[in-house]
Amino acid sequence: MANTSGEGTGALEKALDVLDAIGAAPNGLGQSELAERLALPRTTVYRLLATLVARGLVRRDPLRRVYCLGFRCFEMARQAYAMPDLVAAAALELRALRDLTGETSYLATLDGREVISLERCDGAHSQRSAAALGERKPVHCTSQGKAILSALPDEERDAIVRDVVLKPLTPLTITDRRRLQAELRITKARGYSIDDEEIVLGVRCVGAPVIDSAGQVRGAISVAGPAYRLTRARLDLLGPELVDSARRIGAQLHPAGADVTPGTEASVSALPGHWAFHGAHPLWSADGRRLWWADVLAPSVHVMEEGVDRELCAIESPIVGLLRAGEDVIAVHERGAARVGADGQTSAHTPWLQGQVLAVCNGAEQEIWAAVALPEAGTAIGRVRDNATLDVQWRIGEPVHGLGWHADAGALYATAQGSGAILVMQPGQAAVRRLASVPKGSGRVCGLAFDSHGGIWTALCDGWSIARFTPDGQLDRVVGLPVPCATDLVLSPAADGEGRESLTITTARHSVALDMLASAPLSGRLLSMVT
Repeated sequence: MANTSGEGTGALEKALDVLDAIGAAPNGLGQSELAERLALPRTTVYRLLATLVARGLVRRDPLRRVYCLGFRCFEMARQAYAMPDLVAAAALELRALRDLTGETSYLATLDGREVISLERCDGAHSQRSAAALGERKPVHCTSQGKAILSALPDEERDAIVRDVVLKPLTPLTITDRRRLQAELRITKARGYSIDDEEIVLGVRCVGAPVIDSAGQVRGAISVAGPAYRLTRARLDLLGPELVDSARRIGAQLHPAGADVTPGTEASVSALPGHWAFHGAHPLWSADGRRLWWADVLAPSVHVMEEGVDRELCAIESPIVGLLRAGEDVIAVHERGAARVGADGQTSAHTPWLQGQVLAVCNGAEQEIWAAVALPEAGTAIGRVRDNATLDVQWRIGEPVHGLGWHADAGALYATAQGSGAILVMQPGQAAVRRLASVPKGSGRVCGLAFDSHGGIWTALCDGWSIARFTPDGQLDRVVGLPVPCATDLVLSPAADGEGRESLTITTARHSVALDMLASAPLSGRLLSMVT
């Protein structure tokens, strides 16, 4: 038995030697060359290669008659680093960076004192950076490594810098620990790192750390290319672009233990009533007894009271939003505004804003906020004056699709579907802050609601879910829905009397394909869940 075990171990070691040799040869190796490099009989190499090919760890290129690493190696590497979600989240951003720059973009993660390449999008130029997937590089002289180090907690970063061997790979490699620490402080302050020909002469690189919603550093993205194309000035221009891309990747990542539950559909229930073509604009009455909402496309105002949902009245054009007006609501539509009572009686609300109104919401006390399309493109946002003119406070270069007033924060929030942004505006301040960005693949941001803990909720239309962000913009929770197109949402105290809150979610049906409706029959219905 001892001999058998030894023979098995020897065969395993030889197979690993074969994998190492092939992995170190980007262009692959032939059978004879492998036998020569490893000093093994060709028959032994043949048997090892046959087994490795059968398991997908090695593949044979029939044209060049060489062996290369198989795709199973990359799959195993990603699984080993628990990074399949990272690779998937980064794919779109890596392609976008490649298209933006024409250079090769990379994704890497930290492994001990090295970074390992997980994904790559090749640039458009014939002369380009071409580091292999799975390749390891020193952490101290790569933009990816420096980006990751800069975002680590101080103690962890200091321990790595203290122990790493600062080997000079080019005359420009940083080999002084104090200088490296200073470089990392600069990197942390500006958000992106630079490799100025520190690992390969003639090649520059810019990188940014990927940080998940719990603040854990998951890896880094980078763009690399010849130094004559990636000048220092261009690196400084590209740096903020990488920071934005890394932030969008991080927003899609959910740490272990986070309450990201795409399968929580059982906790979401449909409220009584008929489906709408495009339900939206849910609004609780001042006393919390009635839930108003609208069907945008079959323009009508509905009310749910004591568990009964009924249509109150039809409106002459698609509805833009609902506003509280005492015990009534104001239905803002594409041709003006109408006042609607709980008994269904309607009257024209005049005067009203001129121009194309994109979104409205109630503010503090009697304030009304509105977003109006600008003739030259973009959006003007401000208070509605008593004479139905807009007191413009901010101008944004894209359409705004939703507004919400956060009473506790004393701030106005907006959603912009084109960029996937949730924006924050403080009255009296000209700045518009981007709280968070939702990647297009996650759905279109629709509607805003604010819970008692400061959380910001939004619906993700075409994303089968709703999401909660923390006050500092970190993705905190994602709840899966049984329908693809959530359009808006509103919070109210839960009926269980335990201090929890209830979310009412409006949904759309008109844009759902017929074959999809079989799997999403609740499309267009009001949904409810306790947070």
